Amino acid sequence: MQRYFAVSRRDDCFILSDGDIHHITNVMRMKSGDFIEVVFSNVLYKCKVSFNDGVNVLFDSVLSSVDDRLNVVLIVPVLKEQKMDLILQKATELGVYGIIPIITDRTIVKVDNEAKKISRWEKIVKEASEQSKRVSIPFIDNIRKIDDLKFSDGVKVVCSTKEKNKNIKKIVQTCGRYDILYIVAGPEGGLSDREEAKLNELGFVSVSLGSRVLRVETVPLFVLSAINYELLE
Repeated sequence: MQRYFAVSRRDDCFILSDGDIHHITNVMRMKSGDFIEVVFSNVLYKCKVSFNDGVNVLFDSVLSSVDDRLNVVLIVPVLKEQKMDLILQKATELGVYGIIPIITDRTIVKVDNEAKKISRWEKIVKEASEQSKRVSIPFIDNIRKIDDLKFSDGVKVVCSTKEKNKNIKKIVQTCGRYDILYIVAGPEGGLSDREEAKLNELGFVSVSLGSRVLRVETVPLFVLSAINYELLE
């Protein structure tokens, strides 16, 4: 069944976005009586589509309220559109909890309209959440700078090309069932010495991803895959 995220609920009727209604009507070409999956407030429902007096999405039954068990927040530099889209889509499929875009010393992309950019990114993670059968959509934070990354909770790591002894595997193995894990990935060319030192000052532990130097769009996917494998039940 196709999955959608409802924007609100009125009694036994779920309200979908105009874009989702268009998808149901003109792309999927559904008929009255067809079933879809609808997520609202992190609960998954089975619903029936009705075309009587407009498009209505009617409650049928509760399917599940179980979602991703990892609260991993990626902190990634703002990249060119194609690479940023890839990270957003694949990180969502791999269960990321949220994404914080940052501007670094070596960031080359200029953001003229932050609100428009974030709205586009939110659309990408919503569609990826539907495709990958999630019951939550990762949050996209406002664009920040390194100095803004002040978090009092959770485990905090920064992927480093300079660190040789501490690796991501050891961090994951010793964290156990933590509440939240923040992971910083650097831009092309890496983080500057000043930036990594500042992150260390803010409580981020520098970790190695191994002997290979990975592209910036590969790092988040490598880390999320490693975490999923290590904690796979």
